[in-house]
Amino acid sequence: MLTWLMQNAGSIIVGLVLLGIVAAIIVWIVSARRKGRSAVCSCAGGCGGCDGCPMSGRCSGTKAGQEGDL
Repeated sequence: MLTWLMQNAGSIIVGLVLLGIVAAIIVWIVSARRKGRSAVCSCAGGCGGCDGCPMSGRCSGTKAGQEGDL
């Protein structure tokens, strides 16, 4: 078992790093969603910065359950 771990240490480390990156992205998306921001267009509406954003019609900064919410 120890031999197998030593032979595959590089792959295991790369896999753990990728898993950490994916977990961090998921946490960031969930956090942004709970704050009422879009993970795609982070301006949360009202700033004028979403004019070129493909989600600009949905990036209105409204509360959950209202029109414009993702």
